[in-house]
Amino acid sequence: MRTRAVRRNAAQAPAATSVDLARLAADSPEAALQRLGASAAGLTEADAAARLKRFGPNRIGRQGQPPIIVEIWRRLRNPLNALLLALAAVSWMLSDVRSAVVIAVMVVLSVGLGFVQEHRSSAAAAKLASMVRVHVSVRRPGATGADADGFLEAPLDDLAPDDIVRLAAGDLIPADLRLLSAKDLWVDQAALTGESLPVDKTSDAVETSETDPFALANLCFMGATVTSGFATGVVVATGPATCFGQLAHKIVAIDAVSSFDKGVARFVWLMVRFILVMAPAVFLINGLTKHDWLAALFFAVAVAVGLTPEMLPMIVTVNLARGAIAMSKKRVIVKRLDAIQNFGAMDVLCTDKTGTLTQNRIIMKLHVDVEGHEDDRVLTYAYLNSRHQSGLRNLMDEAVIEHVEQEGHADADDGWEKVDEIPFDFQRRRLSVVMRRPGEAPLLVCKGAVEEVLAVCRRFRLGEAAGDLDAGRLTRIQRVAHRLNRNGFRVLAVACRVFEAAKTRYEPDDETDLELLGFVAFLDPPKETAAAAVAALQDAGVAVKILTGDNDLVTRKVCHEVGLKVTRLVLGHEVDGLSEAELAEVAETAQVFAKVSPAQKARVIAALQQRGHVVGFLGDGINDGPALKAADVGVSVDTAVDIAKESAAIILLEKSLAVLKDGVVEGRRVFANIVKYIRMGASSNFGNMLSVLGGSILLPFLPMAPLQVLTNNLLYDFSQTAIPTDHVDAEDLARPRRWEIGNITRFMICIGPVSSIFDYATYFTMLYVFGAWHDPALFQTGWFVESLLTQTLIIHIIRTARIPFVQSRASLPLVLTGLVVCAVGIALPVTPLGGALGFKPLPSLYWPIVATFLVSYAVLTHLVKTWFIRRWGIA
Repeated sequence: MRTRAVRRNAAQAPAATSVDLARLAADSPEAALQRLGASAAGLTEADAAARLKRFGPNRIGRQGQPPIIVEIWRRLRNPLNALLLALAAVSWMLSDVRSAVVIAVMVVLSVGLGFVQEHRSSAAAAKLASMVRVHVSVRRPGATGADADGFLEAPLDDLAPDDIVRLAAGDLIPADLRLLSAKDLWVDQAALTGESLPVDKTSDAVETSETDPFALANLCFMGATVTSGFATGVVVATGPATCFGQLAHKIVAIDAVSSFDKGVARFVWLMVRFILVMAPAVFLINGLTKHDWLAALFFAVAVAVGLTPEMLPMIVTVNLARGAIAMSKKRVIVKRLDAIQNFGAMDVLCTDKTGTLTQNRIIMKLHVDVEGHEDDRVLTYAYLNSRHQSGLRNLMDEAVIEHVEQEGHADADDGWEKVDEIPFDFQRRRLSVVMRRPGEAPLLVCKGAVEEVLAVCRRFRLGEAAGDLDAGRLTRIQRVAHRLNRNGFRVLAVACRVFEAAKTRYEPDDETDLELLGFVAFLDPPKETAAAAVAALQDAGVAVKILTGDNDLVTRKVCHEVGLKVTRLVLGHEVDGLSEAELAEVAETAQVFAKVSPAQKARVIAALQQRGHVVGFLGDGINDGPALKAADVGVSVDTAVDIAKESAAIILLEKSLAVLKDGVVEGRRVFANIVKYIRMGASSNFGNMLSVLGGSILLPFLPMAPLQVLTNNLLYDFSQTAIPTDHVDAEDLARPRRWEIGNITRFMICIGPVSSIFDYATYFTMLYVFGAWHDPALFQTGWFVESLLTQTLIIHIIRTARIPFVQSRASLPLVLTGLVVCAVGIALPVTPLGGALGFKPLPSLYWPIVATFLVSYAVLTHLVKTWFIRRWGIA
């Protein structure tokens, strides 16, 4: 639905710049450069800087922090603050200056406190996110660090119109481009058009009446990704001027809401429903029984304000930002703050094995013929393929080149010149390079996955002899590859073909009738820390599942070496044969999925989510893009390809399961502290609701003046601002935690009435011990102090499942804020400000009675909490 909506708008998208894209597409590459006033030589650093200053950074949706005045306004325009300011205005017009001042002070303190904490935390979190930058290969003639063709790696934000960029598999399209050259370039435009398959791109002129710019084959647009091939292009537009930039607000508007946001929203609506019932009821009861409708209105509004969890946005943001900072110290960078909760809730981690279970340090160990004997010809041809391919060079290519250079095979590349290339893609799973030497016929050298290379071979070579690849020979050759796999080697097949006639362009169809030369074998040793990290994740309630494109034999051996028990292994072709329901059943029990494609990885993740799991995916390659987007929390590394880094919500500075475990624990810590506030707010507000309703019915006056309710609420909120600093018990970090609004509701219903018991005890004490039937100020002061002290105390009871103060202690900031609030509440009745709020000094006997209430309340609440946890688990 999302992509279809974008597609509908794409067709009407205005041109990214004043340049007519259709006319630009109709030009030859040379004419297109001339029309743009650009040069194939690229921009100098000075020219690029001038254009960057003129057009602004090449950035969409990451504009940094807004000005301070904008941040303050965003907080000030909160509906709650609007309600309070309206109440202050009404009070002022009714000559109740004291009420107006107190309410205004409450708004200033609320906005100021929230702004200071959120601004500092958000600034720190934004700084961390900026550490992860996407780079683009751009031509800067004469610049320091440029290669022989003038290209260097520059931050994507620094790209300017008329820049010349180079693309390869795995790259994001960094801006709107007119292609100048392209070789087997396939681009995934799904984010822009909704097309399910990559589209073929060319640099040739396109004559068409097509009005949709995305249908023009020689134009590429920001937001797309290169799936295979390579190209160069000239930048037509950057940043907000791109087609993607013009559509960005529509795309953002239809982005899915995260499970974290849904959980917060469910709690807020739970409280809103209580407010919608409570406020009118309080207004009617007090108006009918006390016959002062204006006072009843003020009290009802104040009660509604008291029931509203107005500190929740600040508590959530500060918790998440503090968590992001703490995670950065453990080499985990959070790009999207709301991903932290999903990180902590994750109970299944899907990951490739390369670089996670293994050292990601590929070593070439063997180069053998079809019978498993060492053969230098295989090494030479593998080197030619790795050396001359210009697509996305992987670690095995690097290992081949390093091996040849270290072993001193100086003649491996003697006289060969590259003619063409057939790039790698994830359907063919092989790559071919065509070369020739002077006076010789063109030679195609193919290197790739064993099954896929064997599928296009018709003959084999053994020494100087050659033969047909019949069924018997094929079986013996496959046994050689399987034996290498069982010994833990990653194996690639090498084949070749000599063409009788030369061509200028070669296609995948030319990969036929090849002659198999043999195999190159690599080792990727398991990490020493992998076994302990896997065990630690499993102990923390996170199941580790391997999704890899490698074959089953190598994968099974690596899993065995790191202690990952494999009772069921599923191959990619089996995944294709399963329905969604069947795959969900299989995904639940299988530990390894081998030889899976990018689309199959995404299907497995969706199947696990269908079973109710919160799924994380750790990946760093172009083939991991769909899975990273499908997962509840996508995790990548700072050395990953661009599409992986952009798709991920969390970036590891070290590709390690041990680092990931630390991040998971921090995510759970953040979630635990957010839920503390929700538990406290929900139970306290429910108890206050019961107390206010009873007091409104039984008393001949308001149980607490509106200003007193607001003051009580403000002080209580202040006591909770230090929750983000609080310690979290080990058992809260041991297992994944999710939003359970049903359990929170049950907790609220069980714990809330406990506070009401002591509120009603206070009512009885004030009325019958101190005779406050005709002294509303004394009654209201007594309940104000008791209510504030019990609410502040309950923080320490509810924050832990253990015995508070003995087995678990709050953080020092949380203790200090609580003590300050209690001190203010005790002292306020004897201060001039207390007199202005309608308070009066309390009798001496009140204090030992309230102290007894506090101790009894703490004990009873702990007992009810303990029973609740045994019955339903912690909320």
